[in-house]
Amino acid sequence: MHPDEQPQVIALWQACGLTRPWNDPAADIALSRGRPSSDILVARDNGEVIATVMVGEDGHRAWVYYLAVTPARRRKGIARAAMTAAEDWATQRGMPKMHLMVRFENTAVIAFYQSLGYEDGACVMMQKWLDANSAALYRESAKQGA
Repeated sequence: MHPDEQPQVIALWQACGLTRPWNDPAADIALSRGRPSSDILVARDNGEVIATVMVGEDGHRAWVYYLAVTPARRRKGIARAAMTAAEDWATQRGMPKMHLMVRFENTAVIAFYQSLGYEDGACVMMQKWLDANSAALYRESAKQGA
């Protein structure tokens, strides 16, 4: 991702419903960019950002976040190509596996990842908020059913 693409990337994430009030996308980008253990891969068409995938590794496994494709360009193999690029990124770093998280209710996305060979990891993801403001936004959204 080029620095000047940040507004396009955030707009894409918002158009795809990936952002949440407790996760500031600009802060997520800042945490990812410029570090040897993470990156944001971008697909472009004539200068327009049409897809993204954020990748990272923790020394034990690789992770994928923010897989997004412009809604008008879906079902054309772009997401599959983005995941291949993410897997290649992880393989080049010697990571033996890739992890990702999908919300339970997002059955279409779960089916997409299953079609790529991903499976339930038979584990529970737990969290503890270390930032009180983000925790408050998360809990308020949960009360509203978001």
